[in-house]
Amino acid sequence: MNALVATNRNFKLAARLLGLDSKLEKSLLIPFREIKVECTIPKDDGTLASFVGFRVQHDNARGPMKGGIRYHPEVDPDEVNALAQLMTWKTAVANIPYGGAKGGIGCDPGELSISELERLTRVFTQKIHDLIGIHTDVPAPDMGTGPQTMAWILDEYSKFHGYSPAVVTGKPTDLGGSLGRDAATGRGVLFATEALLNEHGKNISGQRFVIQGFGNVGSWAAQLISENGGKIVAVSDITGAIKNSKGLDIPSLLNHAKENRGVKGFKGADPIDPNTILIEDCDILIPAALGGVINRDNANEIKAKFIIEAANHPTDPEADEILSKKDVVILPDIYANSGGVTVSYFEWVQNIQGFMWDEEKVNNELKTYMTRGFRDVKEMCKTHNCDLRMGAFTLGVNRVARATVLRGWEA
Repeated sequence: MNALVATNRNFKLAARLLGLDSKLEKSLLIPFREIKVECTIPKDDGTLASFVGFRVQHDNARGPMKGGIRYHPEVDPDEVNALAQLMTWKTAVANIPYGGAKGGIGCDPGELSISELERLTRVFTQKIHDLIGIHTDVPAPDMGTGPQTMAWILDEYSKFHGYSPAVVTGKPTDLGGSLGRDAATGRGVLFATEALLNEHGKNISGQRFVIQGFGNVGSWAAQLISENGGKIVAVSDITGAIKNSKGLDIPSLLNHAKENRGVKGFKGADPIDPNTILIEDCDILIPAALGGVINRDNANEIKAKFIIEAANHPTDPEADEILSKKDVVILPDIYANSGGVTVSYFEWVQNIQGFMWDEEKVNNELKTYMTRGFRDVKEMCKTHNCDLRMGAFTLGVNRVARATVLRGWEA
């Protein structure tokens, strides 16, 4: 099931639980604006190349729109729509004053030189600079983009509007980026996991974890969980999968993955088939890679008691039903991976104030937001007698619906 169908389905179930009227329900689903632009640049060899850039701005009832910019050869409009909509609910669950957006450029960043990427980013910014802004739409990095991309957008935008560090988040710290932003999603996963386990009378220490994906989110989650006494027994990334039932030595693995660009060949573990990573024996499974990886084909074989969705949309609705019959507790993506956007919000706040925080304050504030977010989700679960995914969706949709009605926007 594609991401848009699944997201719309979850939204409609939440709208039904909340008893929203059909006109309001319809207006909440329709994106505020969809932008598509042609970006033509001279390549290093002097030839011209054209790319399509786009931005979906979903909702701004609660504040400026917020969401990543990805550079990827296959940018699916449905997926971008789904991710923009998910950002609307995610920011509402986290209770930060944003709406949702998503965008990017259809290109393969690996095939472009640094100077070509810079030219492409600047042309894209020129095309959309009057449609983004500190109080309109605040982009961030996503697949294929990073702090350097944000620095180029900031510089190009500032040529038109004056120096505006708050127009993007995920910037290098030298240009107003926040301390703690790099680890934020992984640290949020840690705090979310702690909140869930505490609810079940457990803590992280001594629990066995399997992590699919060892990029930014997976590697930070692994590091922070192991520092808190959790035992990581298996991890995988695009290079392969490894397992050590006594627990992986995470500091050594981080060094190995840095030097070898992946986990494959790590001495302190046995290689395993990457396709079996999700069904390895463990207490807590953390999918931190792609969407749709847990589906009806493998859901029956999953041995974990808890699944923490660090990736966006890793579990298909069919798998949700199978897993709930097995009493597996799923902590949904729109809460579990909201640490990144929460610290992006802190970055934006620091830029607007012109006053930067130290890392300890960033991490303490993040813990406050994640802990309060879990409590709010649980309240909705009690009110509507539903699972955590519907608890999170009803919480997010309800907050956006209330803001929409209060602003007098309902149809």
